[in-house]
Amino acid sequence: MHILLSNDDGYFAPGLAALAEALAGLGEITVVAPEQNRSAASNSLTLDRPLFLRRASSGFYFVNGTPADCVHLAVAGMLDKLPDIVVSGINHGANMGDDTIYSGTVAAATEGYLLGLPSIAISLTSFAGRHYATAGQVARELVERFIRDPIRQPVLLNVNVPDIPYAELQGLEVTRLGRRHKAEPVVRMTSPRNETVFWIGAAGAAADAGSGTDFNAVERGCVSVTPLQIDLTHTAQLGAVRDWMK
Repeated sequence: MHILLSNDDGYFAPGLAALAEALAGLGEITVVAPEQNRSAASNSLTLDRPLFLRRASSGFYFVNGTPADCVHLAVAGMLDKLPDIVVSGINHGANMGDDTIYSGTVAAATEGYLLGLPSIAISLTSFAGRHYATAGQVARELVERFIRDPIRQPVLLNVNVPDIPYAELQGLEVTRLGRRHKAEPVVRMTSPRNETVFWIGAAGAAADAGSGTDFNAVERGCVSVTPLQIDLTHTAQLGAVRDWMK
């Protein structure tokens, strides 16, 4: 078993160290992560400059690029053979609902999925970051399950773990993505040079957090496991657009 790890918080992030520690002993582990925090980088690839692969004293490799760059470089250029699974995380904060569109953590896993590999994105649903060990244990159990009973087709799982002790988890639930209200307005500020600058506003509150959603599962202390797909086709609108185009 060869496990490729990545993240979007950077190779120095405590969540990545916790993930590597939790999966130790399950097989060969290779870590390739961004050299700095690239949260919300989504699925972007770096095409306007070369990428450098370096190795830290921890043994982790880091890249001057995005999370998707890291997985793409590892799979398509660095490793002699394909890994068996890609695990991205442990993210510092939740990746639920609409957040998955922007998430670099999910993007790293998505890149693995696009390259034909089963992939898992795992996030700790609090910025307090108290219980990385809980998310690490969940990640280990999922990888162990995969080793025992491999899924025979590429799969992309988005996993969100409540930031509570492992013993307090209320189980795992397979969920769908919820929806958020629109983000809060951008924050306007003045720089020391008297220039107007803007900060992107915080994510909106949950708009759809009903039964079956990732928001609902996490709120009840459950681990949310959401299978994702990449096909963006709005199938229900194909007929309407064909009619409109006539």
